[in-house]
Amino acid sequence: MQEVIIVINAGSSSIKFALFAADGSQYPKALYRGQISGIGSEAQFKVQDERRSLPIHDHQEALRVLVDWLDAHDDDLQVLAVGHRIVHGGSHYIRPALIDEAVMSGLEALVPLAPLHQPHNLSAIRALRQLYPEMTQVACFDTAFHHTIPEVAHTFALPKSLYEDGVRRYGFHGLSYEYIINVLPQHSKTEADGRVVIAHLGQGASLCAVKNRQSIATTMTFTPLDGLPMGTRCGSIDPAIVLYLLREKHMTIDAISDLLHHQSGLAGLSGISGDMKTLLGSDQADARKAIEVFVYHICRELGSLAAALGGLDTLIFTAGIGERAAVIREKVCRGAAWLGIDIDPEANDNNAAQISRAESPVSVRVIPTNEEQIIAYHTYTLTIGGHNE
Repeated sequence: MQEVIIVINAGSSSIKFALFAADGSQYPKALYRGQISGIGSEAQFKVQDERRSLPIHDHQEALRVLVDWLDAHDDDLQVLAVGHRIVHGGSHYIRPALIDEAVMSGLEALVPLAPLHQPHNLSAIRALRQLYPEMTQVACFDTAFHHTIPEVAHTFALPKSLYEDGVRRYGFHGLSYEYIINVLPQHSKTEADGRVVIAHLGQGASLCAVKNRQSIATTMTFTPLDGLPMGTRCGSIDPAIVLYLLREKHMTIDAISDLLHHQSGLAGLSGISGDMKTLLGSDQADARKAIEVFVYHICRELGSLAAALGGLDTLIFTAGIGERAAVIREKVCRGAAWLGIDIDPEANDNNAAQISRAESPVSVRVIPTNEEQIIAYHTYTLTIGGHNE
């Protein structure tokens, strides 16, 4: 019988899951990957080649389907623990944590800091606690990797009382950045110990400056709304725009939230789609404009992070756009050539692991991320250790 770790990434209408071999390795093998999408209506359950349509109304029903699937395989699989991706850990949770009542209370208190993500993350934990009361569950935080950012970088120029209330730059996509910096020594130990910018470019997008394998600055700040323009999120804007929308356009807070989170970014700029593949395949001027705005802000933030690092040794592209969109990588590298970036067009077009020329002062790499694997590793470590590190 194979002992496994389940990794859960719960969103508003979907649950992505993966089962990893609980073998104690730093890079455990994924045995199964699946997704339950369309929660709240006629949902789709997919795992490997198996696909089913089911009426699923909430996360508990969705996880019941997953539990039933596991029960059907209980002769082959034994679940050791469940690891969850939690978007916000605040300033307290700076490493993975075994979930108990105190941790749940702490995470619920952070809902106002990530209202579009945290409630769904926590609903999956609650549902599993009802279905599997004795199951060990572990929280792994997207913010934790960034706890090394110095105070001068994570402090907003706001009254001290707000900082004490938790209004500060946290940073996100930390599980992805942690994975990348952990595997970078396999490519080059020298680069891993140097000045690195990692570009996590997907529907959500951010950049992170890493020095001596620690985060020192990143583009997402108080919430995952800030920084680069994203699929449907606006990224950095003048905060007075929100005041303008309230006073002059008489918009409600909920309407503004929907505008900034769901109607902006690439989708808002193009009027077509927030999907980069769709935009790259379009011949419409607004699609081209959305792409150029996206690239411009990546290049601008890359320069800012290089300044924070005191130079740049390595640039790494990861996540959906970063791993697969050669055109975007080429545009970014061309715009950042002043930093010493010189890519090999053929290597870039072929999505090679290293796309910079041998003589390029800055190494440029494409490394697929694996947030689920890092969650599985942390979950196994805490479970076997039997305590919160």
